[in-house]
Amino acid sequence: MMARPSQDGAWCGAVGLPELGAEAAEQLGVELSRLVLIPDPGPRWIAVTATLADVLPVVAVRPAGRASDAEIARLSARLREKGTVLLVQGVWPTAEASLDVDAPEWSGVGDGHGYLRRRALTVSVTSRRWAVPRRARMLLPDDTGALTASRAWSGDERRAPMRAVG
Repeated sequence: MMARPSQDGAWCGAVGLPELGAEAAEQLGVELSRLVLIPDPGPRWIAVTATLADVLPVVAVRPAGRASDAEIARLSARLREKGTVLLVQGVWPTAEASLDVDAPEWSGVGDGHGYLRRRALTVSVTSRRWAVPRRARMLLPDDTGALTASRAWSGDERRAPMRAVG
């Protein structure tokens, strides 16, 4: 989710994600020269996240603990003021939307040899804006190295499908 913004010139940050592989992120399109990594922010993770939100338009975080309602409200106000997108790995009480993945299938390995080349999985999106969750089968990566839907969205078919950006 940071690939397109970083390719378009935006700086992105990752807080509390020590296993985020720079090489893998680069292969998925993240421009590493525009990525700030803070793998272990310690107990002040929310203060670090808020500081990055002041200067970066996209910040990903894995909360290292529960934040108080007041801290969440202050961070939410700061995000709105700055126009920053917060990507949270885990539960976040004021999230606009949530993504969930399910039913993974790997392909590429032959009869005991070869390389894993692709992963298909079902992505479910729930949002305060939609009454019914939306689901799509996605390929990670597709033949071009991007993220694409492999089947039509299910749920409320009257709405246009969400476009995945790789």
